[in-house]
Amino acid sequence: MSIAARRARERAQRHQLIITAARELAESEGWDAVTTRRLSERVEYSQPVLYSHFKGKDAIVRAVAIEGFAELASKLRAAREASQEPGDDPKAVLRQVAMAYLDFARTHSALYEAMFVMPIAVPFATEETPEELREAFGEFVRALEPVAGKYHPGTFAEVVWAALHGLATLTHDRRIPAEHQQDRIDLLMDQLTRPG
Repeated sequence: MSIAARRARERAQRHQLIITAARELAESEGWDAVTTRRLSERVEYSQPVLYSHFKGKDAIVRAVAIEGFAELASKLRAAREASQEPGDDPKAVLRQVAMAYLDFARTHSALYEAMFVMPIAVPFATEETPEELREAFGEFVRALEPVAGKYHPGTFAEVVWAALHGLATLTHDRRIPAEHQQDRIDLLMDQLTRPG
C-alpha cells in the first residue's frame, strides 16, 4: 500500500471516528454536550485535527445526519421487503414501514434530532439533495405507491412522513403517551388508505 493510500485510509478512519464519537456523546448526554473540545478529548486528537475534518459542530451534525439517513433508508427497506410478499396487503406493508420509522426515531433519538430537528445545511427535495436522503424518501414512496390512489406518490409520501414525524416528535417530547402508538398507526393507516 502506498503512503498516500495509507494516509487517505487513516484520514477516513479519523473522520468516521469523529462522527461516531459525536453520535455516542449526543445519545448519552444530548447535543449540547457535543463540543469540539469534548470530541477531541474523546477521540484523542487535538482540536486542530478535528477542524481539519470539519469546520465546526454544524458540519459534524450534518455528517451525522447524512449517516442517519443512510441507516433510516436501510431500516425502511428491510421493513418494506420483509412484509412485501406476493399478495400481501399494501396497507400491511405501509404499516410495517411506519412502525420501522417510529422505532428508528425512538431508539436513535439524538440521531433523529440531528436529521429532522436541528438546523443542518443539507438541501431537501432539490438536485443537490444527498443520495442518502433521496434513498430514505424513496423507501417511503415505494411503500406508498400501491395505496396512493389518485395522489402523486411523492406528495402522498410527504404527508405520511410529516404525520410520522409529528408522532415521533410528540412521543419523544412526552406530549402524547408512547403506549398508544400502535393505535395511532392503525388509525393513520386506515385514514390514509381508505377509498376515496
